[in-house]
Amino acid sequence: MSNKHRILLIEDDLDIQAYLMHTLKTLYSFKAVGSISQALNELKSHPNQYDLILTDVQLPGISGLKLTEALREKGIGTPVIVMTAFGNLENAVTAMKDGAFDYILKPLNFEALKISINRALRVHTLESDNLILRQEVKRSWSLENIIGKSAPIRAVFDLIQRVAPTQANILITGETGTGKEVFARAIHNLSDRASKAFIPINCSAIPAELLESELFGHTKGSFTGAHQDKKGLFEEAQGGTVFLDEIGDMKVSLQAKLLRVIQERKIKQVGGSKLIDIDIRIISATHKDLNAAIQEGLFREDLFYRLCVIPVELPALRQRKTDIPLLIGHFLKKHSATHGLKIRGFKPQTMEKLMEFPWEGNVRELENFVERSAILCDDEWMDEQYLPFINKKVSSSQFLDERFSENLTLQEVEKRYINMILRRTGMNKEQSAQILGINRRTLYRKEKEMNTPETASAIELT
Repeated sequence: MSNKHRILLIEDDLDIQAYLMHTLKTLYSFKAVGSISQALNELKSHPNQYDLILTDVQLPGISGLKLTEALREKGIGTPVIVMTAFGNLENAVTAMKDGAFDYILKPLNFEALKISINRALRVHTLESDNLILRQEVKRSWSLENIIGKSAPIRAVFDLIQRVAPTQANILITGETGTGKEVFARAIHNLSDRASKAFIPINCSAIPAELLESELFGHTKGSFTGAHQDKKGLFEEAQGGTVFLDEIGDMKVSLQAKLLRVIQERKIKQVGGSKLIDIDIRIISATHKDLNAAIQEGLFREDLFYRLCVIPVELPALRQRKTDIPLLIGHFLKKHSATHGLKIRGFKPQTMEKLMEFPWEGNVRELENFVERSAILCDDEWMDEQYLPFINKKVSSSQFLDERFSENLTLQEVEKRYINMILRRTGMNKEQSAQILGINRRTLYRKEKEMNTPETASAIELT
């Protein structure tokens, strides 16, 4: 097969056709037609086969000046060079405005024509290469603002792209900090529900007695404080997506009602009698082992199978170490812009240590570290002075030996550990509860039971 660039020539004068093809045959490969309609049929029959279109203006039927408009409507980006014996400024402006690459006057100057053709081919080749590169980068490194090129994260990208256009309910699992809500939003944005609402609900953050009202709504007077009718979040999300985060913390009694909603596609407000049709997709997430919860009677098996039509398991950051430099670069750019910083990055040896750090808090912990380090750094390049914890990395047994050298009761170990996590998170209850693997209400109860000065100050700060 010829390596020459293929040109579609549109010219109704057979003598000019033959002359052009003979003169330029050593440089390019030609296919000649006599009208715009014939050219469009040829392009339809052989898409992506031509590198350039060379057309006359004066043609039977449709003018050559209308060709670029017709190509644009059909999504064809092949460059067009227009030739005419009636050259004037008006025609030139019209052709260029409609997207023609260049405008050549007859009688043709073949040297000028070759220069114009070669320039158009170079530009088109660069644009095509850049498009391919952008598509490859997008496919490999990012999906809906999620960064990563490692094999585990690309497997998740592929799965999400396959299941997002469907209506199937999805259960996202993974450790705390892996970005479950970010992935849920990506699924919503890639679905045909993207133009509708995406409503996240943290099932562990809302007291159990209020969660039903939040989900399904309530009528006026249905309980103390219900001063007016209120739509539930399921109804607010009509046509869109509801994201039930920490679904494993939902009470079994409410799980039964959620199951009925999924089966019947209808809700009933608290205190109401009217059934309301809903059209929503449910994406749920948990860091818990729901199979273990089912065995313990804490989670309904029938609801699990309704929610987990498609399981999506997110890898921990330690399982995708090659993504760490990409993520750090992304977070540096984001927080440098937010705080007006001029940090350029981490030194190579420091980056190596960051890639080996366990990152038990996953991407959330990494972003927190990058933002903090960028704010505290006085230099363009950050080195190990900003990583005091990197050099103190210890095994689990060393960790316990160093912090609990004396003999302690299990209750005292729990108390000290909870206090340590609270200090590490800056007394952030939500983050502390997630790290501890408990809900906020349980954390509050344990703090109350411990009743120490440290936890008292934590409660005051929250």
